[in-house]
Amino acid sequence: MIDYDALAARIRALTEGETDEVALMATLACEIHQSDDRFDWTGFYRVVAPELLKIGPYQGGHGCLVIPFSRGVCGAAARTGAVQMVADVDAFPGHIACASSTRSEIVLPVRGKDGRLIGVLDIDSNLPDAFTTEDADRLGGILGDTFGEI
Repeated sequence: MIDYDALAARIRALTEGETDEVALMATLACEIHQSDDRFDWTGFYRVVAPELLKIGPYQGGHGCLVIPFSRGVCGAAARTGAVQMVADVDAFPGHIACASSTRSEIVLPVRGKDGRLIGVLDIDSNLPDAFTTEDADRLGGILGDTFGEI
């Protein structure tokens, strides 16, 4: 399991004073992805137009390039503003299979200082039921600390 305190400290040190959202996303994608073997794909989808996400910085194989808010787990997180934790992606209605190896997924909305939705953090695992409420809470805290202060 992840040492979330160490991860948060590393991210704080690496991002101190940075305000560019894409640079922050790139740093978080790298650090989070390398922090746990459960994470098969880790990346951000950015809000680029009303109801539309486009791929941002990520680690892992190719991701989907464009995801409307109306489709998939990422779209559900963007549309509802709520964390989506999916133990079995095959059981999620409308799941978008960007990679056939994905078995479970967690997606967290990412909000800027002004409260606007700037994107979602998507983490896929090739293991079923790979994510916990601790993952959701601790990753949400890291996102809030990083993006909520810019």
